[in-house]
Amino acid sequence: MAEEVTAAKAQEMAAALEREMAELTGTHRAAVLMLLLGEQQAAEIIRYLNPKEVQSLGAAMVSVADLSQEAVNAVLDEFVATLKKQTNLGLGTSDYVEKVLKRALGEDKAASVINRIMPGQGSKGLDILEWMDARSIADMIRGEHPQVTAIILSLLENQVAADVLNYLPSESRSEIMQRVASLDTVQPSAMEELEAIMKKQFSNNSSTKSSSFGGVKAAARIMNMTKTELEASVMLGLNALDPDLTQRIQDNMFTFDNLTGVDNKGIQVLMRNVEPDQLMIALKGANDGVKDKFFSNMSERARSMFKDDMDAKGPTRIADVEEAQKKIMRIARKLSDAGDLVLGGGEDFV
Repeated sequence: MAEEVTAAKAQEMAAALEREMAELTGTHRAAVLMLLLGEQQAAEIIRYLNPKEVQSLGAAMVSVADLSQEAVNAVLDEFVATLKKQTNLGLGTSDYVEKVLKRALGEDKAASVINRIMPGQGSKGLDILEWMDARSIADMIRGEHPQVTAIILSLLENQVAADVLNYLPSESRSEIMQRVASLDTVQPSAMEELEAIMKKQFSNNSSTKSSSFGGVKAAARIMNMTKTELEASVMLGLNALDPDLTQRIQDNMFTFDNLTGVDNKGIQVLMRNVEPDQLMIALKGANDGVKDKFFSNMSERARSMFKDDMDAKGPTRIADVEEAQKKIMRIARKLSDAGDLVLGGGEDFV
């Protein structure tokens, strides 16, 4: 009898550990390892991370404080098992890593990654921007030439760039975004201006060749992150400068199809703020992924009634579908501005 109780208890503990481990993301596992390393070693690792990674890892380190000892041991076992699978052939040599990254990503993208993971291997002049708040960056570049400002915005995280744009003079925003969208490569002469602003020196690699920044997609990503009022103002001014470029930026901004990236809670919030008839029209021209996203957030009965009503509407003009989708996206942007939903997914790292 005692053996049966012991076996049942062991199974219960194993099931509990399995549930606990299933809830741990890669970031949580990294946080456990950081806590096991101790302050000095953990600090040495953190100095190689960017601000977003530091924030995510720091939050995870707090959240795993109450993790069971069994789960901690399991994480450590996983880590050791992973290490055992590694070979020391070329492992850790900067020359090997640099060659692999260049082969996989190309010269420019590899240089950007190398700058982050190998301090001293690339340009450090603009690294300080990652640790500055948007208002401070805006104050620093306020009097600079729009082309210099455009390059700097292209180097920033999209949300930070959008916030910086908000702090810049309204009369210069449209021209700056025009320049962001028109960027392709940045010549050494332009990089020299950035050197003067940041008061730092670039390595030979970054000052002797052109670098790829900006472009229409970069401008669209920045505009996606701006408040709706600011977006309307900037896009109106940009349209006066270059209607064709404005259209290309708009084509690359959040579209109705991008709603597949919104989590279920956000979709439910959006549905509560959209008229059913409007949603029916919008979904008529949507891809299956978007339709499934909305349908999966309805009850079986509600979904059946919604589909019947949508079919009963018959053929719908493409112009009406596009207009309905635009209206829903404007509602989504306002809800995003208010913090009620997130347009896009989060990040994790190991």
